[in-house]
Amino acid sequence: MTANPLKGFRISRDDLQFVGRDLQRPECILAEPDGTLWSADARGGVMRIAPDGSQKLIAQQADTHFAGTADLAKRFTEGTLPNGLAFARNGDFLIANFGTDCLEVMDREGRSRVLYDSIDGQPIGKVNFVLRDSKDRLWVTVSTRIKNWMEAVRPGLADGFIALADERGLRIVADGLHFTNEVRLDAKEEYLYAVETCGRRVTRFKVGADGSLSNREIFGPSDFGPGGFPDGCTFDSYGNLWVTLIMAERLIALTPEGEVMTIFDDGKPDAIAALEAAYQSGKATPDLMMATRSSVTPWMASITFGGPDLRNAYIGTLFGTNIPWFRSPVAGLPMAHWKEA
Repeated sequence: MTANPLKGFRISRDDLQFVGRDLQRPECILAEPDGTLWSADARGGVMRIAPDGSQKLIAQQADTHFAGTADLAKRFTEGTLPNGLAFARNGDFLIANFGTDCLEVMDREGRSRVLYDSIDGQPIGKVNFVLRDSKDRLWVTVSTRIKNWMEAVRPGLADGFIALADERGLRIVADGLHFTNEVRLDAKEEYLYAVETCGRRVTRFKVGADGSLSNREIFGPSDFGPGGFPDGCTFDSYGNLWVTLIMAERLIALTPEGEVMTIFDDGKPDAIAALEAAYQSGKATPDLMMATRSSVTPWMASITFGGPDLRNAYIGTLFGTNIPWFRSPVAGLPMAHWKEA
């Protein structure tokens, strides 16, 4: 194998450019080959950012609670909160709604409906992310079954799971995960990699022909360390798995061998130390979490590759009003919708 193109690569604040304006909670970003970006928006839908910079909000409903209160708990536990996004094969948006606890589908006119809000006869829980694969199957993550998810930010709680939706319907294929967040498939769709935010690690599974998951194992470090709560992840074309550590405000990459490379670090050591001490005692508070925010990537939540050569790396955040981005030395792994386009 050729030398890893990320070896020695690191960026600073000065390397960041910005796109978009007046966004609300652009946690997840989708990129299309023509340069159009779509970001999740807390007003109840997605924001379209055209290549010329013009914007249009496509929303299911008008919801102003996220920007309308300074109360962190209310911002994140009330109303609609579009979180993870994916394109359906026909171009509609699949939306993991962290506020309404359901997986939704919305067309490009803003008309939406619920796909799933229960599983095995029970409320589905905090739906976090959705990924569509080349076989048109949906991989859905649920972080916790606790309604107020902030109460689940503690060590030892493993009530998250991964569900699969295919021609057989929706079923749990992996359970007992520590706050399941984003998931990604490798280039051959042989392995599924899952972020466990409160497990502070990445776990991977062998994917069976029927969508079953087996051979569960930790990929990379067993613990990312103080403040190292992973949130989003994505592959590049070399096979590196890029991971955002949301409250450490750090972007890392795990090599195919599982080694850690730090790409960007804008963390606040004192705030991270205070949060870490509280977290280990089960007493993490919203104020301690909020204190870790960077001013340029406030709660770094996801990473998405776009641009004509898939080398624009876009950072999704929970509190940003724009989208930071930079040029990567390696292209991203094309997602299902990119290959179809």
